[in-house]
Amino acid sequence: MKKVTIVKSFSTVVFLLAFLIVLPSARADQSDQATKVTFSQAVQLPGRVLPAGTYWFILPRDGSQHFVVRIFNSDRTTLITTLHTINADRAVPTDHTAFTLAERGSEQPEAIVKWFYPGETSGHEFLYPKQLEKELAKDKQDTVDAGD
Repeated sequence: MKKVTIVKSFSTVVFLLAFLIVLPSARADQSDQATKVTFSQAVQLPGRVLPAGTYWFILPRDGSQHFVVRIFNSDRTTLITTLHTINADRAVPTDHTAFTLAERGSEQPEAIVKWFYPGETSGHEFLYPKQLEKELAKDKQDTVDAGD
């Protein structure tokens, strides 16, 4: 009987240790803020225009590199661009991904100015060339929640 109790206790301890080891990797996806988004129209980013379609916005897993955003195609097989950002803040987080878009007029696609991961008040502001940055600052900007 004593042997059974020891085996049960040992099994419980092993299970708890296994759970604690797996727990950090179960949350690892949040550290790269991987976000799948579909745009119904073309959008502008620094140095390029993304045609309408589905893309992944992903940060490097290394937290010291979170000023870099990598954008992949819909199945994450092709890196489309790597962009530098600075921190952007907002007062209230939302439950969905949020993008701040600058309306560029009917001739040009809207420009993605900022990206916020769900539940975060700190996001990523894309770095445009100085002249374009000044133009975008004058354009009407709206923050929209993407997702359900």
